[in-house]
Amino acid sequence: MSGLEFNQLLLQNADFLKPFAVNLTRDTEAANDLYQETLYKALANREKYNVGTNIKAWLFTIMRNIFINNYRRKAKQKTIFDNTPNEFLINQNQATVSNGAESDMRIKEINAAIQGLPEIFRTPFLLYFDGYKYNEIAEVLHEPLGTIKSRIHFARKLLKEQISRY
Repeated sequence: MSGLEFNQLLLQNADFLKPFAVNLTRDTEAANDLYQETLYKALANREKYNVGTNIKAWLFTIMRNIFINNYRRKAKQKTIFDNTPNEFLINQNQATVSNGAESDMRIKEINAAIQGLPEIFRTPFLLYFDGYKYNEIAEVLHEPLGTIKSRIHFARKLLKEQISRY
């Protein structure tokens, strides 16, 4: 197949790519970029196209592969795209130092608040916090399921009031 014939075939079958690009990217500008890059790759690799095969499927595959590769590349970069008018790229890999003493104090305060709860709320809350399900807690404490749910809800509410600064 000559270059001219391939170009005509490509132009005849390229219109369906735009909706597919918008569907992949969910952004018209990114879709236009993806569409152009797909046509460029198709032209650059026209010798790989087998005459008589479905050109639409071939173009779909090129577009999908470009989209996946771009997505993986962006995920590896771990950058955030800032949508402000200046469009800055912000590097997310900034080093932070945690304050172990401060977090230890917070954990002690939280534990003290939990221990300060009335026994009727503390026991179901601690069981729920340990990973037990509502129905398991109800069986262990021999209480109705609704009562257990209410007590855990009120325990959370009390803790939220006591630890409001976090």
